[in-house]
Amino acid sequence: MSVLGKMYDILSKGPVHIALIDPDKQGPEKASEMAKEAEKGGSHFILIGGTTGVDTRKQKGTIQMVCRTTDLPVIIFPTSADILFEGADAVFYMSLLNSRNVRYIIGEAVRSSLKLASMEIEVIPVGYIVFHPGMIVGKVGEVDLIGRDDLEMGMSYAKAVELLGMEMCYLEGGSGVEEPIPSKMIEAIRSVIDIPIIVGGGIDDPESAAAAVRAGADIIVTGTLVETSENVSSDIGKIIRAMNTAWKERGI
Repeated sequence: MSVLGKMYDILSKGPVHIALIDPDKQGPEKASEMAKEAEKGGSHFILIGGTTGVDTRKQKGTIQMVCRTTDLPVIIFPTSADILFEGADAVFYMSLLNSRNVRYIIGEAVRSSLKLASMEIEVIPVGYIVFHPGMIVGKVGEVDLIGRDDLEMGMSYAKAVELLGMEMCYLEGGSGVEEPIPSKMIEAIRSVIDIPIIVGGGIDDPESAAAAVRAGADIIVTGTLVETSENVSSDIGKIIRAMNTAWKERGI
């Protein structure tokens, strides 16, 4: 089964949890330990990549080590064409739609297209939208941030993602942000698109994860928690249980 097929299969029963690992935050061996703990906690996929200029050696080493350590599908979260390596199961082929720089909107996708065509890796088109305050990704990606209360703008970008034929819509609040994307924004976006909604940024406890799922998120990404928790498997387990409860409350 393809990675996307597996994701849809899980979504037919409940929400999806993805553990994000930034190769620049630790070495490959530590990253592989984090991935294994995430797997024990119930994560469904491992996402590898970072916001800033990821060291290509660390990226390649992390992908290789994590793939050897965990049975979970490994997806590359690319900042550029330079960090795409064999070994991973899939890549989020992303367009940062509200960037002011054409490089992040389509340029890196163009640079990577022939490379990806020659690799044995599944390509999953994803529309990436960054909301205020955006944190580092907002600065690096030269983003025109969408206001947390600007529902019409959020809905418009998300609908554009769907109309462009992308498989998923990724709503990003920024790594390490104090408050995740508001539920009312997720609810508004859910009302206008049918494709899966990924939400990341500031979701580091069961309550915030449940709120996002209850509002309409299908896939939750946690990164900072994976990096900082003293008991990754336990903390992720709590988040996933809260997500499942919220999913049932949505009546799906």
